[in-house]
Amino acid sequence: MTEPQKRYGWVIVAIAILSLVVSNGLAIGGLPPFYKPIREDFVDIGAIDASRAESFIGNSANITFLLSGVFSLIGGWFISRTGLKAVMLIGCVLLGGGLVIHSQASSAEVVYAARALMGASLGFIGVAPCVVLVSRWFDKGRGTALGIVLTGTSLGGALIPLVAAPLITRYGWRFAMIALTSIIWLILVPAIAFFIKEPVENTATVTDADAANGMTLAEAIREPLFWAFGVCAALVFYPIFVTSQQFILYLQTPKIGVSAETAAFAQSALFAISIGGKFLAGTLSDKFRAIRVMVGCSLLMFAASLVLLGLTAENSLYFLLPFAIGYGGTFVLLQRLAADFFGRREIGKILGLITLIEVTGAAIGGRITGYLADRNGGDYTFAFYGVTIAAGLAFVATLAIYALRKDRSPSSA
Repeated sequence: MTEPQKRYGWVIVAIAILSLVVSNGLAIGGLPPFYKPIREDFVDIGAIDASRAESFIGNSANITFLLSGVFSLIGGWFISRTGLKAVMLIGCVLLGGGLVIHSQASSAEVVYAARALMGASLGFIGVAPCVVLVSRWFDKGRGTALGIVLTGTSLGGALIPLVAAPLITRYGWRFAMIALTSIIWLILVPAIAFFIKEPVENTATVTDADAANGMTLAEAIREPLFWAFGVCAALVFYPIFVTSQQFILYLQTPKIGVSAETAAFAQSALFAISIGGKFLAGTLSDKFRAIRVMVGCSLLMFAASLVLLGLTAENSLYFLLPFAIGYGGTFVLLQRLAADFFGRREIGKILGLITLIEVTGAAIGGRITGYLADRNGGDYTFAFYGVTIAAGLAFVATLAIYALRKDRSPSSA
């Protein structure tokens, strides 16, 4: 790759960050400020019963999250046939269209359909396609580049609410949702259309080098290493999802006794610290063997989760800080090592299937945690033991990846 191409790779990194900030921010992380006004509005107009309002909000979020996994696999299939620019532009249309439909909805069914479109968009413009895009531009320094790019998933959840909340207060949730789509049409679509391109050696659908060195999805799923990846991904996303969605509720239970304001701060700290974990792990994976860095990150996540066995308000930060660094690093390295071990021939499809397995693990974790909390009268103590167990098993799965890895460089994966 020529020096101008290497420099252009950092333009690609910037567009990928923007894509993740907008897509994850508008489809997942930036939506909580909308939940209360949506719930109140739909109860007032009789679209949903007040006794089912919380389930309505929860079901909407689950639809988006689960379909993001399904369409990551479908998006991977399209990437190998139509190219990344076309796939990402389709993602923009799905995301923007879903938000427009949601803003005009007056029934739960229409909201669910809109959230399905928003979930589908993540398969075309979310983590998997952005990882494929950056991996095509970087061999040396790939870990650093991916670590930087994947901070966009956390930044979206931090930045979009800052824009959405005042718009909702001043103009209502429907206008605010329409207004936020302008970020897609006026910023993201032009950025993708004008700046996304393939490096010269990847202009063909599959280059000779990729065909020789990379695996097809069919070949990958016959490898024990792939299934070690899948199990690890599911086990990692169980505690990630549960902690990011329900830890704030655990802190506010009478047993822990943290105020709503402090719990919200802790939740924000989780995302903020994970940004550092993603960047740090990506950088370290370029200086040391990436699989060893991943083992260290997963061990840190498990060690932090042991605090949950005796969680109090006083020791909650001893869980939160190292856990956020560990999960941020493990998340980045799962993406990086998939490209390293399986090559780039059909990495879009391979990452798509891994993403589907990830969100399945997350959904199972969320359901188990909620069920156990309900069975214990809203007490999350026993439910969060599952986070410790899953984190421990994720560490074991990481060791399995280490044992099954093939000692070859990324270019010969």
